[in-house]
Amino acid sequence: MTTVTRFAPSPTGLLHIGNIRTALHNWLIARKARLSGEGGRFLLRIDDTDAARSREDYVEAIRADLAWLGLHPDGEERQSARFALYEREFARLVAEGRVYRCYETAQELDLKRKVALGRGLPPIYDRAALSLSEADHAAKAAAGEAPHWRFKLDHDTPIAWVDGIRGPQHFDPRQMSDPVIRRADGSWLYMLPSVIDDIDMGVTQVLRGEDHVTNTAVQVQMFTALGATPPAFAHEALLVGAEGKLSKRLGSLGLAELREQGIEPEALIALLARLGTSDPVDPALGVDELAASFDLARFGRAPARFDETELMRLNGAILHHLPFARVTAQLPEGIDEAVWQAIRPNLATLAEATVWWQVINGPIEAPLPDADTAAYLAQAAQAAAALDWAAEPWQQLTATLKAATGRKGKDLFLPLRLALTGVAHGPEMATLLPLIGREEALARLARAAG
Repeated sequence: MTTVTRFAPSPTGLLHIGNIRTALHNWLIARKARLSGEGGRFLLRIDDTDAARSREDYVEAIRADLAWLGLHPDGEERQSARFALYEREFARLVAEGRVYRCYETAQELDLKRKVALGRGLPPIYDRAALSLSEADHAAKAAAGEAPHWRFKLDHDTPIAWVDGIRGPQHFDPRQMSDPVIRRADGSWLYMLPSVIDDIDMGVTQVLRGEDHVTNTAVQVQMFTALGATPPAFAHEALLVGAEGKLSKRLGSLGLAELREQGIEPEALIALLARLGTSDPVDPALGVDELAASFDLARFGRAPARFDETELMRLNGAILHHLPFARVTAQLPEGIDEAVWQAIRPNLATLAEATVWWQVINGPIEAPLPDADTAAYLAQAAQAAAALDWAAEPWQQLTATLKAATGRKGKDLFLPLRLALTGVAHGPEMATLLPLIGREEALARLARAAG
């Protein structure tokens, strides 16, 4: 059977890092199934039933973020285009007595919860509305009171499933409130439309955060009430910050900010694919290798720690292996493959390529040398002018100066690097010097010597 996963964001804001992790893991499950030959599909469902808060620019941003990561859906649905389906299935549940009308206000429900707690009882809905007669409903309608609707849980059927991460799960429906599925204005809440969509879209696996566990308990009965077998469920531990605590920042950290920091999609994927497991984060692994090794059984129940410092370290490691073809469109004009090969080992972000391109092209600001160093640089300028620049000029230059001056190590190399680049660190001078070129290098040495 084809594995079908889905990512179902609400377009009421931008995706944050937790959403992105969920999307990636669902994509990896489908990708793994496809690679194994079983068949896998990853679907995007825009949960835009909340017309007041949903925005089209957020829909576009969700698509753009997924595309930037390379998580291309195999299909897309929008809940706002599926209301006829929801009405049809809702009518079935009404006819079968699995949903019922209620009229309590939020204040009345809050008072009921407080009374129940005061009596040592679970603060769940008491099903008082089930005792209303048709005459009662007619009277409320005549008075202008519109009902909201609840799904009636089957108290005689315990709720159980084997969670892909949390293991066996058991819930007593008698200890749960019948959930509201439709508001008095006719608009839908999350629970029922999500189930109807999963059935209609053929979703076989639902992977989401552990904050949805109680939702799943209710939805298991909804699947059954609609005559469908529930999909396989798995619930991931939530993300925490590097300090080990739930972080407000993680609830707002999005791809736009990460892109501004110079994070590459490969680095984010490498980290998030393994976050929550004991498997090592390996920047050398491609997405197919990550998909092939993806296994829910390797995820723990402890909160997964997201460390931006680790992400930045991974970003550098990723950049050090990226081929020129992958980055050429993002590099400053004029950088060719030879320049990229020279500078990429020193990049933490792609934006730093501009800095090293400036070092190569000039102008640079070299520090003023003392008298002894200035004399050494004047000697270096003379030696450089006599080099064969077609045959490893840096090796020739340093060998000549070492023999002539007796300098070695830092005393030999550092003054040359500072004079030629303006900085004390960077790409190997053996690769950098030919890119700077003979005439520019001679001019820099002469200027530095005074």
